[in-house]
Amino acid sequence: MNDQLKLDWSALIFDGSDVKQGRDNCRLKGQLKRVHKCMMDGKWRTLGEIEEVTGDPQSSISAQLRNLRKPRFGGHEVVKRYVESGLYQYRLNATR
Repeated sequence: MNDQLKLDWSALIFDGSDVKQGRDNCRLKGQLKRVHKCMMDGKWRTLGEIEEVTGDPQSSISAQLRNLRKPRFGGHEVVKRYVESGLYQYRLNATR
């Protein structure tokens, strides 16, 4: 298994101007786990399709896809492609 696929979920800490650790870290970690699990199969999905699987809001999914690109969250390659009318699909390249 590729090292970037192994995340130490217990060590993940979220930051940002609006993030309060006691209030938000558990919730954000759960979102990241659900998005990661959904996308691990390498299939192309829209934010709406990911939302159907995870139950998370599309804005949160978009933020977690950006997080997955960061080294501390696995440094994954997340690619997107244009579908139509402002709609994009996303894919996690799990074996880059």
